[in-house]
Amino acid sequence: MAIHDVIGDCLTLIRNASKAKQPAIELKGSNLLLKLCELLRDEGYVANVKVTKEKPQKSIKVTLKYDNHRNPVFSSIRRVSKPSRRVYLAADDVKPVLGGMGISIVSTSQGLITDRQARKSKLGGEIICEVY
Repeated sequence: MAIHDVIGDCLTLIRNASKAKQPAIELKGSNLLLKLCELLRDEGYVANVKVTKEKPQKSIKVTLKYDNHRNPVFSSIRRVSKPSRRVYLAADDVKPVLGGMGISIVSTSQGLITDRQARKSKLGGEIICEVY
Protein backbone atom coordinates (compact mmCIF):
# COMPACT_ATOMS: atom_id res chain seq x y z
CA MET A 1 0.00 0.00 0.00
CA ALA A 2 1.42 3.37 -0.97
CA ILE A 3 1.46 6.16 1.56
CA HIS A 4 0.59 9.53 0.06
CA ASP A 5 -0.01 11.67 3.15
CA VAL A 6 2.64 10.90 5.76
CA ILE A 7 1.51 13.71 8.08
CA GLY A 8 -2.10 12.53 8.00
CA ASP A 9 -1.00 8.95 8.63
CA CYS A 10 1.17 10.06 11.56
CA LEU A 11 -1.69 12.00 13.16
CA THR A 12 -4.07 9.08 12.62
CA LEU A 13 -1.61 6.66 14.27
CA ILE A 14 -1.25 8.98 17.28
CA ARG A 15 -5.04 9.46 17.55
CA ASN A 16 -5.86 5.75 17.22
CA ALA A 17 -3.10 4.62 19.59
CA SER A 18 -4.23 7.10 22.24
CA LYS A 19 -7.83 5.89 21.96
CA ALA A 20 -6.58 2.30 22.32
CA LYS A 21 -4.47 3.45 25.32
CA GLN A 22 -1.23 2.12 23.87
CA PRO A 23 1.95 3.28 25.61
CA ALA A 24 3.90 4.17 22.44
CA ILE A 25 3.94 4.02 18.66
CA GLU A 26 6.70 3.70 16.11
CA LEU A 27 6.79 5.76 12.91
CA LYS A 28 8.91 5.59 9.80
CA GLY A 29 11.18 8.54 10.21
CA SER A 30 11.56 11.73 8.30
CA ASN A 31 12.78 15.13 9.39
CA LEU A 32 9.28 16.58 8.94
CA LEU A 33 7.62 13.96 11.16
CA LEU A 34 10.40 14.28 13.73
CA LYS A 35 9.87 18.06 13.97
CA LEU A 36 6.08 17.59 14.13
CA CYS A 37 6.38 15.08 17.00
CA GLU A 38 8.92 17.28 18.80
CA LEU A 39 6.47 20.21 18.65
CA LEU A 40 3.74 17.98 20.11
CA ARG A 41 6.19 16.95 22.88
CA ASP A 42 7.20 20.56 23.60
CA GLU A 43 3.53 21.58 23.88
CA GLY A 44 2.79 18.67 26.25
CA TYR A 45 0.62 16.46 24.04
CA VAL A 46 3.04 13.49 23.89
CA ALA A 47 5.46 12.35 26.59
CA ASN A 48 8.64 11.61 24.63
CA VAL A 49 10.04 11.44 21.10
CA LYS A 50 13.11 9.35 20.35
CA VAL A 51 14.92 8.38 17.15
CA THR A 52 15.52 4.65 17.54
CA LYS A 53 17.16 3.44 14.32
CA GLU A 54 19.38 5.45 12.04
CA LYS A 55 20.14 3.06 9.14
CA PRO A 56 18.76 2.11 6.64
CA GLN A 57 15.86 4.39 7.59
CA LYS A 58 15.13 6.41 10.70
CA SER A 59 12.48 5.15 13.06
CA ILE A 60 10.75 7.49 15.51
CA LYS A 61 9.33 6.16 18.78
CA VAL A 62 6.61 8.41 20.22
CA THR A 63 5.60 7.76 23.83
CA LEU A 64 2.01 8.87 24.39
CA LYS A 65 0.86 10.92 27.37
CA TYR A 66 -2.21 10.24 29.53
CA ASP A 67 -3.80 11.89 32.55
CA ASN A 68 -4.40 10.23 35.96
CA HIS A 69 -7.54 8.46 34.70
CA ARG A 70 -5.66 7.03 31.69
CA ASN A 71 -7.37 9.39 29.22
CA PRO A 72 -5.35 11.02 26.43
CA VAL A 73 -4.23 14.59 27.21
CA PHE A 74 -5.76 15.84 23.94
CA SER A 75 -9.37 15.45 22.88
CA SER A 76 -8.85 16.07 19.17
CA ILE A 77 -5.97 16.01 16.72
CA ARG A 78 -6.96 16.75 13.15
CA ARG A 79 -5.33 17.49 9.82
CA VAL A 80 -6.34 20.89 8.42
CA SER A 81 -4.38 21.24 5.17
CA LYS A 82 -4.70 18.07 3.10
CA PRO A 83 -3.05 17.03 -0.17
CA SER A 84 -6.37 17.58 -1.91
CA ARG A 85 -7.02 20.98 -0.32
CA ARG A 86 -4.17 23.10 0.97
CA VAL A 87 -4.94 25.79 3.55
CA TYR A 88 -2.62 28.82 3.66
CA LEU A 89 -3.03 31.80 5.98
CA ALA A 90 -1.32 35.16 6.13
CA ALA A 91 0.35 36.20 9.38
CA ASP A 92 -2.65 38.33 10.43
CA ASP A 93 -5.10 35.46 9.84
CA VAL A 94 -3.44 32.89 12.15
CA LYS A 95 -5.89 32.68 15.06
CA PRO A 96 -5.69 30.86 18.42
CA VAL A 97 -7.34 27.44 18.64
CA LEU A 98 -10.18 27.32 21.21
CA GLY A 99 -9.18 30.69 22.61
CA GLY A 100 -5.61 29.56 23.26
CA MET A 101 -6.49 26.18 24.80
CA GLY A 102 -5.12 24.30 21.78
CA ILE A 103 -2.45 24.76 19.13
CA SER A 104 -2.11 24.87 15.38
CA ILE A 105 1.08 23.71 13.73
CA VAL A 106 2.06 25.98 10.85
CA SER A 107 4.58 25.23 8.10
CA THR A 108 6.44 28.48 7.41
CA SER A 109 9.61 29.52 5.66
CA GLN A 110 11.28 29.13 9.08
CA GLY A 111 10.11 25.50 9.42
CA LEU A 112 7.30 24.03 11.51
CA ILE A 113 6.17 26.29 14.35
CA THR A 114 3.11 26.67 16.56
CA ASP A 115 0.44 29.31 15.99
CA ARG A 116 1.71 31.31 18.98
CA GLN A 117 5.21 31.45 17.52
CA ALA A 118 3.77 32.37 14.10
CA ARG A 119 1.82 35.30 15.52
CA LYS A 120 4.83 36.45 17.55
CA SER A 121 7.15 36.22 14.52
CA LYS A 122 4.48 37.64 12.18
CA LEU A 123 4.76 34.62 9.85
CA GLY A 124 2.03 32.99 7.81
CA GLY A 125 2.06 29.65 6.05
CA GLU A 126 0.30 26.34 5.60
CA ILE A 127 -1.80 25.19 8.57
CA ILE A 128 -0.79 21.55 9.05
CA CYS A 129 -2.97 20.46 11.97
CA GLU A 130 -4.88 21.50 15.08
CA VAL A 131 -4.55 19.84 18.48
CA TYR A 132 -6.75 20.51 21.51
